[in-house]
Amino acid sequence: MNILVVGGGGREHAIVRKLKENPEVETIYCVPGNGGIAADAVCVAEIGAKDIPAQVAFAKAHDIGFAVVAPDDPLVLGAVDALEAAGIPCFGPKANAAIIEGSKVFSKELMKKYAIPTADYRVFTDAAAAMDYVKTCPLPVVVKADGLALGKGVLIAETREDAVSAVETIMLNRAFGSSGSRVVVEEFLTGPEVSVLAFTDGNTVVPMVSSMDHKRAHDDDKGLNTGGMGTVAPNPYYTDDIARVCMEMIFLPTVRAMNAEGRTFRGCLYFGLMLTPNGPKVIEYNCRFGDPETQVVLPLLESDLLTIMLACRNGTLADTEVKFSDGAACCVIMASSGYPEHYEKGFAITMPAETAANTYVAGAKRENDRLLTSGGRVLGVTATAADLKSAVEKAYERVEKNAMLTGYTDVTPFLSYFCKEVYNRLQADTAPAHTDFKVYQQALVEGRITEKERLLWEYVLSAYGTSEFTTKQLEKDFRNAAYATIRTFVMKFHDMDLLAARNAGNRVFYKVK
Repeated sequence: MNILVVGGGGREHAIVRKLKENPEVETIYCVPGNGGIAADAVCVAEIGAKDIPAQVAFAKAHDIGFAVVAPDDPLVLGAVDALEAAGIPCFGPKANAAIIEGSKVFSKELMKKYAIPTADYRVFTDAAAAMDYVKTCPLPVVVKADGLALGKGVLIAETREDAVSAVETIMLNRAFGSSGSRVVVEEFLTGPEVSVLAFTDGNTVVPMVSSMDHKRAHDDDKGLNTGGMGTVAPNPYYTDDIARVCMEMIFLPTVRAMNAEGRTFRGCLYFGLMLTPNGPKVIEYNCRFGDPETQVVLPLLESDLLTIMLACRNGTLADTEVKFSDGAACCVIMASSGYPEHYEKGFAITMPAETAANTYVAGAKRENDRLLTSGGRVLGVTATAADLKSAVEKAYERVEKNAMLTGYTDVTPFLSYFCKEVYNRLQADTAPAHTDFKVYQQALVEGRITEKERLLWEYVLSAYGTSEFTTKQLEKDFRNAAYATIRTFVMKFHDMDLLAARNAGNRVFYKVK
């Protein structure tokens, strides 16, 4: 079987390499591909990712048996629709389903209509009205361009000035083009972020191994948003208990909601989640594999990717094995100096053989038998190991072995960020693994929890984590509730099996279960 993969980045490189493992695959064509993908597929640089008529003509002329449309733009523009109409079976959603990423307004209204947990929001088509709103709304606030913006159309404002500037940037200066004709102004959520990619045939949902990416350009979660500077899998915050809640309250309801709207989604549905003190909430949907999340998820996939993709297209996913290893993976992005703003191109890339075998190429071209930089994010150096710490260390060892000249290469210090923000704070700022978010969420929906109790619960999770506390200690630390309110809170949450109690003499110690 001949395969066509649409796209030309590190994500597509990872997909190509995984598809090659199937013995039935004869030739993989990639449009446009890149200089690194050319080592694993036949790249057709003259056909762009959004040139859908040319893709259809090429597929018909080269006996393509199956096509994989990876990027968001061609999916939203209807590449799957056009290829399927020409008799080419595809992996990926049709345009009417890809709108779940193509329009943030659509996705927010879908979640509101079907009670899928997400942040509170307002939609604006008028810049002046949006500016008036952000001058008085709670801070921080998130301002999002409605349409596609290469993963960069989300601005977080911590001050009034920044909020007004974000609206100006998106709606008046049109930094993201027509995507900024509408904006979503959204409540700022707190908690660990989780990316969960899921295979779906429109009925069955099979989540892949969870991941966590680093969006900011610099260490300590600072700098501009990027397309993603590194990622790890599995996400250490994403427990089995949380996964069950997400399946019941987010994953299946989303697929069912799309069916109810006449927009059946088949392909890879990406859930960007925030694990808030009030339970998991959706930050965003993507209608395709994430980048660079794909570069850590697919290396852990033990089942055959092509078989799974065919099952998603044919509606047989429930009868198809989807198995991931119990190990871990880390991908470190090597980026051109100056990314995501101004950077130079055309520098030679050299890699030891061992590094090259574990590297996905994104921004590179081949010229006179040399691999040259041609983009901001250049390489995704990946490693797998039995545990997450070992995978991170192994990935950075491979980065160090890479012989790309340091004068024009910036290796983002993702490791430092990861170690500090994940390992050192894991026990301090997350709910314990066995916290039943579903019980809490249900009580919240039913109105059995007061606003003060909600604030107290959020404080307990963030301030104490797995540590014990007393009612007197909580009264002293919280400083914004009467003792009677605190006493009622701990007794109620103990009865709901969310708090454990331990008697020690005449004192009672509580902790999150």
